Amino acid sequence: MPQPSLDAETLRDAMRAALAEAELAASTGDVPVGAVLLDADGSVLAVARNEREKTQDPTAHAEVLAIRRAAEVRGDWHLTDTTLVVTLEPCVLCAGAILSARIPRVVFGAWDEKAGAAGSVHDLLRDRRLNHRVEVIGGVLEQDCAALLTGFFRGAAASEL
Repeated sequence: MPQPSLDAETLRDAMRAALAEAELAASTGDVPVGAVLLDADGSVLAVARNEREKTQDPTAHAEVLAIRRAAEVRGDWHLTDTTLVVTLEPCVLCAGAILSARIPRVVFGAWDEKAGAAGSVHDLLRDRRLNHRVEVIGGVLEQDCAALLTGFFRGAAASEL
């Protein structure tokens, strides 16, 4: 199936929406990560933010929640014509969910040099040994995404002093 073709402005708009979700996550004590799942035409299918602290669920990552919500909306777990936009490079858990859902494109903002699985630490999304590979576009509104995360972790470190 062909991958969705979305223009750069649509992807930046979606990243801004993901950033708004990330800010909401930070306001509840969760790591500020937000995700938006777009349909092939660029319309929003699902939005989510990290909710691990809120729900005490270690799998409540923004990407996983967006995938769950989109599958529920569609009544189908095959998300083969979608684009996932997320503020932080997906981790191994999220990469597995992305691959399982057959999402063809992931767009992210900040790189995760500690736990990233889309090119920094691991590259699961493009691993040729797997039956599904994902187009990965990193660095969209990277400075905005990184600044939100840096500010959150600086605040957390300061509160521990």
